[in-house]
Amino acid sequence: MNRKYKFYVLFLSLFLLFGLLFFFRNKELFKTDNGYENGSINTEVSLTESCLQCHSNTKGYSKFHNPEIIGCASCHLGNTLSLDKEEAHKGMILIPGNLSDAKETCGTCHPNELNKINKSLMTTNSGLVAVDKFIFGETGHPDYQFHIKDIKNSASDKHLRDLCANCHLGAEKTSYGEINQLSRGGGCNACHLNYSAEAKADLNKYLASNKKTLPQFHPATNIFVNNTHCFGCHSRSSRISTNYMGLQETLLDEEAVKHKKGYQVLEDKRVYKYIAEDVHHTKGMLCIDCHSSHEVMGDGKTYLHEEQAVKIQCLDCHFDGKPNTIAYKDIDVESKNVFMHRSYKHYDKQIIVTKKDNNPLVNTYVDEKGNAFLIGKKDNKLHELKPQSEVCSRDNAHKNVSCSACHSSWTPRCIGCHNQFDKEEPRGYDLLAKKYVKGQWKEYVAEFSSSLPAMGVRQNKEGKTIEPAIPGMILTIDKGSYSNKKIGEDVSFHRLYAPNSPHTTTKEVRDCKSCHANAASIGYGNGSLTYEIKNNKGKWEFTPEYELNANDNLPEDAWIPFLKPEPKSLVKSTRTDFRPFNVEEQKRILLVGACLQCHKDNSKEMKQTLNLGLKSVMKRLSKSCILPSN
Repeated sequence: MNRKYKFYVLFLSLFLLFGLLFFFRNKELFKTDNGYENGSINTEVSLTESCLQCHSNTKGYSKFHNPEIIGCASCHLGNTLSLDKEEAHKGMILIPGNLSDAKETCGTCHPNELNKINKSLMTTNSGLVAVDKFIFGETGHPDYQFHIKDIKNSASDKHLRDLCANCHLGAEKTSYGEINQLSRGGGCNACHLNYSAEAKADLNKYLASNKKTLPQFHPATNIFVNNTHCFGCHSRSSRISTNYMGLQETLLDEEAVKHKKGYQVLEDKRVYKYIAEDVHHTKGMLCIDCHSSHEVMGDGKTYLHEEQAVKIQCLDCHFDGKPNTIAYKDIDVESKNVFMHRSYKHYDKQIIVTKKDNNPLVNTYVDEKGNAFLIGKKDNKLHELKPQSEVCSRDNAHKNVSCSACHSSWTPRCIGCHNQFDKEEPRGYDLLAKKYVKGQWKEYVAEFSSSLPAMGVRQNKEGKTIEPAIPGMILTIDKGSYSNKKIGEDVSFHRLYAPNSPHTTTKEVRDCKSCHANAASIGYGNGSLTYEIKNNKGKWEFTPEYELNANDNLPEDAWIPFLKPEPKSLVKSTRTDFRPFNVEEQKRILLVGACLQCHKDNSKEMKQTLNLGLKSVMKRLSKSCILPSN
């Protein structure tokens, strides 16, 4: 036995002895907050690793990812038996947590979570791929199941690769640093990586020293997700993150808004103007205060579209009567882990569960008096949860109208979009392959604007619901430009609205006329909608704000024609179970709109309509009431 080997055995023996002493003297570190042993922590891992000989004084770890408990190799792999730098670093993963390595890193302790994430829409992008292929005519409907990593090089696939395929969890994080507005993907890092001020400063020193000055502060991996983690991907498409902050995209450049109030320039140089933020945002609430791990990481099931994966509903916290609750002892293991990591103490109180799928909202509880509260995950601020207002709970006329239909103050609108392939573009970038290529799909937008949301009908086996809608795709696609045809030779036009949850919630509701006598809300597009009475006859008249589109003779921003059956071949939705109002529904909406020309929202007649229904009130019409003839 040579001298070096004897020294190594002696060192490991002393290290193991020290580790055991540390464990017994600090046993509380290895327990969950409710006193039970945390079976997922292997307390012996770090005791046989050579990593800490060089990285012995590093700080900044979260409590449950401390290398003195789980070691370094649990995340970074490498050769833990060697004291030689080169040998020890062999097979090491410098940025663990990408889905490409998660099975060997994060997934060794969190296999259930990894299994769910791999099936989640944030990983597969199934809905995004399906709708794009449907628009390009490559599938017959938007309800096929896809995975973004499996797409090839069809016209639609190339369109996705050029414009969309960056926003999925499988996208690799390849550089050090915190998650910011430009971040896309990164697997587990996308949500769980956090840099303290010290860790950021140390990283800068490390990089500036040509990687010779080892950082003393390590970034933390924990459950303290903030809104920036969501922003990179969710400030695109329907722009939920920017909506929540009260920001609407513009076509302005940075120079045009310099020194102007009410504008914000994002890290990618897009310019937004402030309109009105969501009421939950004004109270300091985070995205994850509502959207729990069961939604964000998935529940192990595959879904076609995002609204199917969302479990939370407004009525879960703003309930009618009593909320759905569960005892702490009955919640699932994943929820108990979140509860433990958040150091919550309300073991003895009932926890609210979602009506859909009974998912526990562990940051809520109901006290002995029946009062409900939400603990803000940003600052632990206590928010009292108010039940539905009396107006909502007793309103029989709008039982099938979603909360967001009335409580959303605005939605973004994008019209006049043209997509064309530039085969001569020398520096096209394939977002999926992460490489420069020749040729690129380019998107030309005519206008960004905002308005109160339009309304559409969600109709499926679960029932019929009125929900907000936005002009998600009023566009032309020059498919011929990709297949070597002449520019303009094979152009398809699409007029599709999309269901939308605006995330611009207000306590106040939109007034009755804004739905029943508003052209954009019904689906006609912006313009003047007036009720004219001539010769004792009433008639609705509509004058659009925009010119008629030559492709279908509808106003540029419209969803449906004014009180005429929609042309089936052109007017569609991005969902098979979501549609615009049909003519009979339009007439019924406008009938109430005609009544509102004389009767105010809070009049006796309109209140009776809410409580008793339209049919009952129509039987007691005054002779002075003049109803629409169209």
